Amino acid sequence: MSYAYIFKYIIIGDTGVGKSCLLLQFTDNRFQPVHDVTIGVEYGIRAITIDNTPIKLRIWDTAGQELFRSITRSYYRGAACALLVYDITKRETFNHLATWLEDARQHANSNMIIMLIGNKSDLAKKRAVSTEEGERFAKENGLIFMEVSAKSGEKVKEAFEKSAASIYKKIEDGDFNVLDETRHGIQIGYGRGQNHKLPTSALGGRSCCLK
Repeated sequence: MSYAYIFKYIIIGDTGVGKSCLLLQFTDNRFQPVHDVTIGVEYGIRAITIDNTPIKLRIWDTAGQELFRSITRSYYRGAACALLVYDITKRETFNHLATWLEDARQHANSNMIIMLIGNKSDLAKKRAVSTEEGERFAKENGLIFMEVSAKSGEKVKEAFEKSAASIYKKIEDGDFNVLDETRHGIQIGYGRGQNHKLPTSALGGRSCCLK
């Protein structure tokens, strides 16, 4: 299958918030109740369609332990989008969001899309963080926000599609320069349909980044 664009994603957040389960649910439509702690990074891919345009997502799931933080930081620089995940049943994972966000903004492209995800919405009865708190943190920091369940799959696909749509809109609006794809995570694909009009600034190269 051919793709108009290829977006690179990174999933970040504390250990145990369900980052690997989120990736598995999105890429394989399944939930694995017992999952080994991620060592370094894991990788998955899936194709989606935004505005009738085929887009491939390359997703890197990172380890949440401080021990692997230096490895995680090396992946920020090549990401078009970061999914910042916390567990709605564990207050400490929400309290650590500011540190994760600061890290992302220090090491990533300044215009990388960041989406805040409150995972484990299926455990709402054990909720320790309200939806309103998540919404407020996202609004104060200019993030997209959604609560999902990596277990049931509720809104998982929608979260990836919503964040990808934000990237796509900026591309269509021409808000990027043609630069090294390894730095900015938005690669121009091959074999796109005749009816797909490329942004003028994309005509000179294979990849683009947000300004």
